[in-house]
Amino acid sequence: MRVAIIGQGYVGLPLAVAAAEAGHTVVGIDVDTKRVALLNHGTSPVSDISDSSLTAVIASGNYQASNSFAAVSTADVVCICVPTPLDAAGAPDLSALEAALEGVGANLGSSALVILESTISPGTTRGLASSILSAVSRHSDFELVYSPERIDPANKKWNVKNTPKLVAGLTEEGTARAVHFYSSFVETVTSASSVEVIETAKLLENSFRFVNISFINELAVFCSKMGIDVREVIDAAATKPYGFMPFYPSAGVGGHCIPVDPAYLVAKAREVGAPTRFIDLANEVNLSMPSFFAGKAEGMLGSLSGKKILVVGVAYKPDVSDVRETPASGLIKVLRSAGAVVSWHDHLVLEWNGESSVPLASDYDLVVLVNPHSSVDLSVLDGVPVLNTRGGI
Repeated sequence: MRVAIIGQGYVGLPLAVAAAEAGHTVVGIDVDTKRVALLNHGTSPVSDISDSSLTAVIASGNYQASNSFAAVSTADVVCICVPTPLDAAGAPDLSALEAALEGVGANLGSSALVILESTISPGTTRGLASSILSAVSRHSDFELVYSPERIDPANKKWNVKNTPKLVAGLTEEGTARAVHFYSSFVETVTSASSVEVIETAKLLENSFRFVNISFINELAVFCSKMGIDVREVIDAAATKPYGFMPFYPSAGVGGHCIPVDPAYLVAKAREVGAPTRFIDLANEVNLSMPSFFAGKAEGMLGSLSGKKILVVGVAYKPDVSDVRETPASGLIKVLRSAGAVVSWHDHLVLEWNGESSVPLASDYDLVVLVNPHSSVDLSVLDGVPVLNTRGGI
């Protein structure tokens, strides 16, 4: 099939490479001209895709990148994988999705299959997406499907090919075509009765994680006051072979999914007048974690004023360079507001918020571990007190 994939980031690029490896002819479309140039030279900007994998699909003739929507006009399948983040007020921001839909619609060919993979609130596929495509497209015979991404950056076990795929279209024909497309490179594809079911399932997946991480963070506070190692508690509970799933403490949730998806569910819930008390409380707990750890730091140092503190790991999770919604941001802000002199180290991020990563060194009053990468050697800290926000002694 001829495939156009809008967005070549953490979601779109792995999808594009997997489809190209399956023999489809893929054009990866991205508005970032620098990213497009890197991709066409075989340099992957995404950690989950190696340069060699990218180079191989380019050499096969099955992949190229472009910043033009022209390829949409001849595509059998168009996948939209653009960011749907939160705005400054914490509300869903669909501006990138709307722009992508308009670009796709204006270039859409006859009988095309359009698939949304971006996170959205229930009703968005049938409502906003369908309306925009219908308004700007010259063709009315397109099929529209929702199939949410399930990318977990740096996960060595689960990837595009072996992570089960969910699909649902506005019509049975659209659903069948999407199942056929994804089945060419995804091991398990499951369909549902409506797009609203799949839209809600996507939000449930990450809201489930959001609420449980919040609960573990609250338990971590309890364990801290009891002098108990919360990691040991979790490992002990995890020996139960049923009815329990381990989650682990942190300075708060981050990334492009877990802190974002619940907000899309809340937005729709408020629209229809449904309660979201668990999510609201979970958000309150997570937002309190920077203040909790700042308090722990103050307890260790006596005072934060003028103290040199090094935060290790500002990416939202270990072994990725993504800083979206990172909990390190809130923690650094609280520490600095208390008078601490805060620097940070992250060799995968290097530049962030107009600042640069500093080397690991022993001339700090305190080191705070937020999301240290597996390759970080903490032995150079040489006796500097360490506050581990991820639990453990």
